[in-house]
Amino acid sequence: MIEEIIKSHLQPEDQYIYGFADLTGFLNPKFNGFNFGISIGKQLDIHMIDSIIKGPTKEYYSHYKQINKDLEKLTADISEELNNNGIETINIQPTINTNDLDTIYSKTLRTDLSHKMVATRAGLGWIGKTDLFISKKIGPRLRLVSILLKNPVRPKSKPIEKSRCGKCNLCVDICPAKAADGKLWDIKVKREDFFDPFKCRKQCAEFGRLILGLDVRVCGMCVAVCPIGRKSTEDN
Repeated sequence: MIEEIIKSHLQPEDQYIYGFADLTGFLNPKFNGFNFGISIGKQLDIHMIDSIIKGPTKEYYSHYKQINKDLEKLTADISEELNNNGIETINIQPTINTNDLDTIYSKTLRTDLSHKMVATRAGLGWIGKTDLFISKKIGPRLRLVSILLKNPVRPKSKPIEKSRCGKCNLCVDICPAKAADGKLWDIKVKREDFFDPFKCRKQCAEFGRLILGLDVRVCGMCVAVCPIGRKSTEDN
């Protein structure tokens, strides 16, 4: 029933990926009892992504915000229907606001739940060299959201615990913040060992001021340059 409810909301179907994860041992204690997760990814507009290969645009930022709003409503609707069918959920927002990152999460730039972690445990993809989530189907050209469940669900795929980026360094080379060192991710590697989120955030803030005239964080160049999934998106 859970999968049927999810699929009924993911329309058009080819714009989404989803999977189930057993998160036992990977969660903040505040989520005690909700040991299973649904990971959902919505594809970003491929032409919009192509347009930011040399830097973010106002159009891309607007698109990014709209996708987050779409995912917020989507997960609220799915959670409501699951709850109405006796399935307890915790609905995790697709993103957090700038103020929270500047205050609550400023020391680590880590949130209470990582959508990327849920997605890797669901077997949907891996973490790239600039800390992007790289999906098997559409690469990094997507936004993620998560729903936590008390009810056990059976993962559709095995968790992915190692990078599949190989020797490719396109995202490392294009990063204007020089935030990545090219080291490959796996579940035993700390983020700080291969990627500096503070350098990235500083550069994104500069782009926000210069391009948008706003106190926001925006870039996306590493998303645009990644070759993973590019062919499949162009063929859709």
